[in-house]
Amino acid sequence: MRALWAVALGLLLCGPGVAEAGKLRTQYTGTVNLNEATAEQLDLLPGVGEKAAQRIIEHRKKRPFQRVEELVRVKGFGKKKFLKLKAHLALAGPTTLRVEQVIAPERKEVAETNKQEP
Repeated sequence: MRALWAVALGLLLCGPGVAEAGKLRTQYTGTVNLNEATAEQLDLLPGVGEKAAQRIIEHRKKRPFQRVEELVRVKGFGKKKFLKLKAHLALAGPTTLRVEQVIAPERKEVAETNKQEP
């Protein structure tokens, strides 16, 4: 009950300011190790679902990835999709991918910010 009141109070305090600030967008930071990531971690990648994650795992069981570009050999991953994912792919190190919802600034604010920069 206390949590419900806290949420209600938070919405009242934020009020129209949140709506005016902009819409929520998804932000991806970090990388996924193609050779070690779990299906759940692979599923965090934009545009990758459970089935695609399983296809990646099946592919690497047969032959581990030597280069991230080899992802296009997995069914459902073409050049276009690969280019969207490339910044978040790795072959070594831990999987650090984080998915967050952030408030995107309004286009008007972005345009004004760009005009002010020297």
